[in-house]
Amino acid sequence: MDLFTADQQTADLLPPLAERMRPHRLEGFIGQEEIVAEGKILRKALAAKKIFSMILWGPPGSGKTTLAKIIANYIAADFHQISAVSAGVKDVRAVIEKAAFNRRQNRTTLLFIDEIHRFNKAQQDALLHAVEDGSLILIGATTENPSFEVIAPLISRCRVLKLAGLSDENLASIIDLAITKDIILLKYQIEFEPGAKDFLIKNVNGDARKLLNALEICQQLAAPAEGVEFYITTDLIKEALQQRRQLYDKTGDYHYDIISAFIKSVRGSDPDAAVYWMTLMLEGGEDPLFIARRLIILASEDIGNADPSALPLATAGFQAVHAIGMPEAAIVLSQVTTYLASTVKSNAAYMALENARQELKTGEAPNVPLHLRNAPTQLMKAQGYHKGYRYPHSYEDHFVKENYFPNGRAAPTFYFPTNLGREKFIRERLAQLWPERYQKEKTC
Repeated sequence: MDLFTADQQTADLLPPLAERMRPHRLEGFIGQEEIVAEGKILRKALAAKKIFSMILWGPPGSGKTTLAKIIANYIAADFHQISAVSAGVKDVRAVIEKAAFNRRQNRTTLLFIDEIHRFNKAQQDALLHAVEDGSLILIGATTENPSFEVIAPLISRCRVLKLAGLSDENLASIIDLAITKDIILLKYQIEFEPGAKDFLIKNVNGDARKLLNALEICQQLAAPAEGVEFYITTDLIKEALQQRRQLYDKTGDYHYDIISAFIKSVRGSDPDAAVYWMTLMLEGGEDPLFIARRLIILASEDIGNADPSALPLATAGFQAVHAIGMPEAAIVLSQVTTYLASTVKSNAAYMALENARQELKTGEAPNVPLHLRNAPTQLMKAQGYHKGYRYPHSYEDHFVKENYFPNGRAAPTFYFPTNLGREKFIRERLAQLWPERYQKEKTC
């Protein structure tokens, strides 16, 4: 395992423990035996130096970034790393251009995209040609199921390798390695009081980064003298795990843990927990616009038409945060967060989109009925375009029974409004207009 040594950097310039302990060769990698052990897919690919584009799917701290860097080392690739949170199509195209140049020089280019599921469709589409023609090797890392978050054409050009959270044995090995090999920790005679090591392992949920961060904070909190026997106690570990601001990393896995807890708290209608996680992010230096953008998405995905005022409020909140900046922007975020957490919830609009997407995957591209087509020319009128269309505003209640789906098929139901908030009115109105689709037993 390649580790930092004293003559590489002075102690005050060393990176965090989690980075210092990152192995550079597969021999030093701990865990994920299903893909890296002898005879397994990644081990064989590296031995043959035949690396393929892949999606590494696994929980935080399972080794996705480390594996990407190890692969780049094995094949001596021009390694580029970007985060899907902050990068855009422009960044992707810059790497693709560099890859095209490298290819002419017979050099391999490897692009690692962290949290690739956060790229939108256009950003993912930009990768397709370069991956397909072999200009670059793509390694995407995601904590989410790629089947739902990564576009199908990109998945078809990659192999999905599933990583698991590290086992207790894996984490124990990482602890032992850190306290005996790390340039800082090896200066102390570190021991654990009975039960303390197990307590630490159980409280990091298979996350090696969180484990090493907590171990480093234990050393910083205790500030022991070099060469003196140093006991890590359960109480010290508890204190280290509570040092959230020190553990918060805007580009690391803990960042995604916190935003996940924040979103789930708002979705779960707990304004107190939501403000707690929001404040933790802001105190840790999180970009307030990142939080504001997540609130806009949440307003549509988890509240929707149950409270239509949620989306304009969240949008106004984003604009206000952008205009005034910190620290006052925190007040705006608190207002938006507490309102969205407290109001009625519905994901019916979001599920309507998903239901429609699933429907479209099962059939051929539909023809638009002639009566629904515009007829801007005489030729189109002669062909029957727009013929028979009935203008709803010309009828009582501004409604007329009409078929708006392709001909020859029963009209499916995608949108199931709840009985909460504004959606209760929407549900009752749709039941009157389309009783065959919006009967009481069909709604959520």
